Amino acid sequence: MTTAEHAPALAPLRHARERFLTGRPLPDGVPDDVVAAWRRARFFGVRPDLDGPVRELRADPVDSPLLEAARPPLTRIAQALDAGRSALVLTDERLRVLWSSGSAPGDDTCRDLSEREVGHNSAALALQTRRRAEVHGPEHFLDVWQDVSAVSVPLLSPDTGQALGTVTVASGLCAGCRPHPGAALAEAAATAVEAELRARARTAERALLDAYERAARGRERAVVALDGRNRLVSEATARLASPQMLEALERAARAWGRGSGRAAGESYEIPLPEDAGCTVEITPVRHEGRDLGLVAVLAPHSVESAPTPPCPGSASAGRSVPWRHTVARATALARTAGPLLLVGERGTGKTTLALEFLDGTAPLVVDAAASPPDLGSKSGARGETVVLPAAEGWGRADDRPLLLRHAERLAQPDVAALNSLLDERPDAHLVVTYTPGSTPGPCLQRLLDTLAARSVTLPALRERPEDIRELLPALAPGPAPGSPPLTWTLDALRALEQHPWPGNITELAHLVRALASQRRVRGPVRRSELPDPVREGPAGRNLSPMELAERAAILEALRRHGGNKARAAAALGIARATLYRKLRGYQGRDASIIPKLP
Repeated sequence: MTTAEHAPALAPLRHARERFLTGRPLPDGVPDDVVAAWRRARFFGVRPDLDGPVRELRADPVDSPLLEAARPPLTRIAQALDAGRSALVLTDERLRVLWSSGSAPGDDTCRDLSEREVGHNSAALALQTRRRAEVHGPEHFLDVWQDVSAVSVPLLSPDTGQALGTVTVASGLCAGCRPHPGAALAEAAATAVEAELRARARTAERALLDAYERAARGRERAVVALDGRNRLVSEATARLASPQMLEALERAARAWGRGSGRAAGESYEIPLPEDAGCTVEITPVRHEGRDLGLVAVLAPHSVESAPTPPCPGSASAGRSVPWRHTVARATALARTAGPLLLVGERGTGKTTLALEFLDGTAPLVVDAAASPPDLGSKSGARGETVVLPAAEGWGRADDRPLLLRHAERLAQPDVAALNSLLDERPDAHLVVTYTPGSTPGPCLQRLLDTLAARSVTLPALRERPEDIRELLPALAPGPAPGSPPLTWTLDALRALEQHPWPGNITELAHLVRALASQRRVRGPVRRSELPDPVREGPAGRNLSPMELAERAAILEALRRHGGNKARAAAALGIARATLYRKLRGYQGRDASIIPKLP
């Protein structure tokens, strides 16, 4: 039944099949895989006496790239067939017959070779095992194939290795004959089709590259070209487009390549992220009469409508893509009526960013993490610290904005009061900072759910190491009169960028201030002056590209769900235990990517 060199004797197998179909006990010696195949067919409701087409005969699909590539070589190879006694068949990845030549029993009836439709057959087995497979006579479930032997070879994508379909040679029964006489022909046909697919892929890639180069017109233009498999991105695009923006364009390119039922020349609307921060001009790329992909030219919004980032000299400085898009989204939300939730690990700059938005408004500042002796009323340069109960007066009569720090430390009565306040005033001028930790209780979870639609997650410092060089001057204290500012050697900068910074910007600030106050030498800070953990670098090997992509997906899911592992695991489609195991694996391999999330 499979690719085994020695097939079971067909006469006893034919007798065993008759007993199986009549519900009688099977004799000894019937191969387990054959019995399992018969049982699957019966479970799927396949009729062994199939007396009509499985599906109505239909015209060959005109938009099948596999059929377009396979038709020329298969037409040539079919000339070597004994057309009256053998058939050459091409199926797609769903085992639908795309093309056939010659004649064999059942080939005019079975246009869908999936096991759910016709039971066990060589094409279904080849697609499952991803190697050549043979099925002979009574190993089939259908009556019409009892005198048929077939050999199938899977067709694999030259780019991805994914199975695209199968090539099958079917003939009269070859009793006890392994390999099938048509095995070499099936292998040659599959090799020829894959070679044609490879040649067409190279031509299509060339067409995409030409379209990209025409649109780029130099290095300063933000251009991206995509066809669902390849992505060409200019340097300007890397600075302007967020990963979410590129993913939206990638989805559009895949849909464009499939046609999506679109008429020729019809425009295609691409849904962009709310915080895209740029406009997109789309030009389709056509190749050999069909849509191949697209070229997108990106342009930033006009200066008048662009969000104003925080002061570059503050501790919230940064020009990395994750940070710029975080600031852009937070700025857009802060300009509209309603509360704002800033989520992030400890030390990521949530309060600093909030005060940048509230500058000049004399906000009330409530710190739920302050100890009781510190909860008195204090006036500050940028706001007033008050005990949380005083926020009740703010909710009734005070129109100043309220900054609530460390919402995760609120007592349940205070959380309930905030929930009631937001029920009454959904547009309240409130900024809340939240550091994910232990699983929030029902009352706090309700508050987080209420604020989720207007929330922004700040990236950890290890996710934007390119911002460290810009943060260093902002975090360093002013030099003493006559002294030069603090500078760094390249080796020291590399060490800082490789450190995981579990305390994020706060930890980096403490290190910079300690060096500035304790140094007794002049000149740039050298690597040898850094603390041991920073100087020695992260332990363990670096993650592979696949592991980095997986880790990025997990971190994004954790941020999106406020650090809730159960919800993140459900969104990723994995068990919570699997999520914990993967996070522990990251800790053991590379300390620089330890996710500091609950």
